[in-house]
Amino acid sequence: MSNRLFQSIIHQMKDSVDRTIGVVDETGTIIASSELSRIGEIIDSSVIERIFGSSEIITANDMAFKSFGTPMHPEYAIFVDGGDDLAQKYVSILTVSISNIKQYYDEKYDRGNFIKNVMLDNILPGDISIKARELHFVADSTRAVLLIRISEPGEVSIFDVIQNLFPDKNKDFVININETDIALVKEVRPNTESRDLEKLARSIADSLGSDYYTHTLVGIGTAVTGIKDLARSFKEAQVALEVGKVFDTEKTVVSYENLGIARLIYQLPTTLCEMFLKEVFKRGSIDSLDHETLFTIQKFFENNLNVSETSRKLFVHRNTLVYRLEKIRKLTGLDLREFDDAIVFKVALMVKKYLDANPVKF
Repeated sequence: MSNRLFQSIIHQMKDSVDRTIGVVDETGTIIASSELSRIGEIIDSSVIERIFGSSEIITANDMAFKSFGTPMHPEYAIFVDGGDDLAQKYVSILTVSISNIKQYYDEKYDRGNFIKNVMLDNILPGDISIKARELHFVADSTRAVLLIRISEPGEVSIFDVIQNLFPDKNKDFVININETDIALVKEVRPNTESRDLEKLARSIADSLGSDYYTHTLVGIGTAVTGIKDLARSFKEAQVALEVGKVFDTEKTVVSYENLGIARLIYQLPTTLCEMFLKEVFKRGSIDSLDHETLFTIQKFFENNLNVSETSRKLFVHRNTLVYRLEKIRKLTGLDLREFDDAIVFKVALMVKKYLDANPVKF
């Protein structure tokens, strides 16, 4: 909200209040006043620290002050001449009025709030283009959503840190989603590939981890052209985090484009998944396979169904591995040395892992 608008509001209110009133910013500068000669005047720094360090009314220098703005970071304060009870009542009423006007203005004209509403589907599709033109927003640029999830909120404002990493507020937008999730809407080149976005996400995670000891996960949506598709990119980033939490637990960066078959499994109804497991393991339950056998299966898949290579990696004789694979065939009816059976078994293991995790659907 501009100083000119604050001055306009104060000017309209001055006839209703028989005191000098005005607005001070967090640097201590009077940016609006019913007495024009006071604009630009600087309030003592010790007084400013008291004003912006408290949510209560502060009296100093025969003036009453009350800060307003975001709860975590008040940006402005109202002042009224006089430290008496009437001045305190005036400052309390004016703070409520002007802070509400500021909130309305920010919601109407703030680009970041507009982007957030688009991502969360809180704006009608037909209104998006109209609002974009109203805000002089470049709607046809290519952008991608990176969803940054913080494991435990600490003393440092990660939101402010990420904003400092991407200071160009005309191209990149950092949006607070909730206590743990921060969305970065990054403008990219039209030919940007998934690996470029992964490299960017990894640098963010590494920076937050090394400089602020904050463990973060980053989900990456696909790059989209046009503002209307930002909601899709945001949902993809959410899905990437949820699917990654199930299938890629060791990764800190998960891209929607690289989810592969896990993305398909995530979209299946749980009833269908349960039916599939019953059909695949009708000869014997997967729960009957012990830890050693499951580990053998994992290594067999990692080595592309190569018996010799897998036995070498497991430090077991080739015949021992063949015996284990035969045991699996008898229990499940699936011979992992056969490509088709191996595919079915691999998918079944992923489906079971998905059901056990019970991830959130979007």
